[in-house]
Amino acid sequence: MSPHALSSDARPSRRSRPVRAAVGALAAALVLPLAAVAPAAATAGPAPGHVRALREVMFVGNNWDGTADVIRSTGDLAGIGRVNVVPDKDQRLTEIYLNPVKLAYFLGVRLGPGEGHDQFVDDMYSTPDGSAVVVSRPSFADVVSIDLATGRINWRFPVSGYRSDHMALSPDGTRVAVSASTSNTVHVLDVRTGAQLGSFSTGDKPHENLFTDGGRRIWNMSIGEVNTALDAPWLDWTKGDRRITVVDADTFAPVRVIDMRERLDAAGRSDLSDAIRPAAFTPDGSTLYFQVSFFNGLVEYDVAADRITRVKTLPKNPATSEDRTTWVNDSRHHGLSMSPAGDKLCVAGTMDDYATVVDRATLQEGPLVPASKPYWATVSGDGTACVISESGADQVTAIDFATGRKTVSVPVGDHPQRVRLGHVPADWTGPSGA
Repeated sequence: MSPHALSSDARPSRRSRPVRAAVGALAAALVLPLAAVAPAAATAGPAPGHVRALREVMFVGNNWDGTADVIRSTGDLAGIGRVNVVPDKDQRLTEIYLNPVKLAYFLGVRLGPGEGHDQFVDDMYSTPDGSAVVVSRPSFADVVSIDLATGRINWRFPVSGYRSDHMALSPDGTRVAVSASTSNTVHVLDVRTGAQLGSFSTGDKPHENLFTDGGRRIWNMSIGEVNTALDAPWLDWTKGDRRITVVDADTFAPVRVIDMRERLDAAGRSDLSDAIRPAAFTPDGSTLYFQVSFFNGLVEYDVAADRITRVKTLPKNPATSEDRTTWVNDSRHHGLSMSPAGDKLCVAGTMDDYATVVDRATLQEGPLVPASKPYWATVSGDGTACVISESGADQVTAIDFATGRKTVSVPVGDHPQRVRLGHVPADWTGPSGA
């Protein structure tokens, strides 16, 4: 499909959600309860030696709802259950409204990256035994573990600063790395207990995290300031210190710092931002593909040679405004995944309202699949499809890697963003307390 077919008339409709003013938020504080029941302690797991039957699923984080839909990981992506990831909402809001500094940041998140909404779930991963889901909650500046049987909180870890962001799960499923975006820190937590195993410093506004080398390294990409209107290319210097920080995953000592500005300039692309958004490694870890702020395309980076090898520009939607200040958090395209064989890339063209499968050998895009503000791209459980979140239509959509064509869409909650593979007990249909 030509990008010219992606007119505004073809976009899925979306109900109006007016921005709630700060005054309204403060007024709401007057009716909040001043006390709340504390989260429950971690519940006991299965008896020693017991092996729980699990099923693979996808968790879909509905950022503005404060829920996570659990859907099938393959085929029709049918819904299985839903988890409330803010069962302690009243308690958290009471704490925030009684602290002027926390309140200022809370409202800043709402009116900035939240587009007028609170950000209740950014990222999530299930534990290896399928008993809990670990969730980062930006507006509450924390990470929590939710018991999937009861819906109660097992543990809570407040991040440094005032906002939590993207996470990454170690290959063995025992550790999670979470970006604390206002303190330029990544915390690494034990998924079972929530205990901090270590932390490391990053560039400004840490964002994407990736475990590499079988879990021996953690890569963090800092994106700098994305919530101002200073988006003209000549004002790029106002965006802050953006870099890739690579650390040892056991000691958290820096292994390598990559200034992608230098690499882009050397490749003749001084026009591109060095704020790295979603990224994906090839299966052998030799090549990194990534998106950058304001760009409708992707960049290829040879890890060993330490240089940019190719840049792919993807089609623009003529209905998309060229006013950069209207693009969500400096994103033009935000969402990138790779097929298990490493031969195809799936790209979410966020502000251009499409997704497409790109051949990695030629970097030729396939059909442009219309989608409403697609915000993330991942891979189905069987590896045959790319699954995108359509945040503007409150649904997730599967696109076949082989044909590049849409196969199915299913409804989810309000403003889906991150989509992650995980596990739940085989007979699970939702928490008992839901």
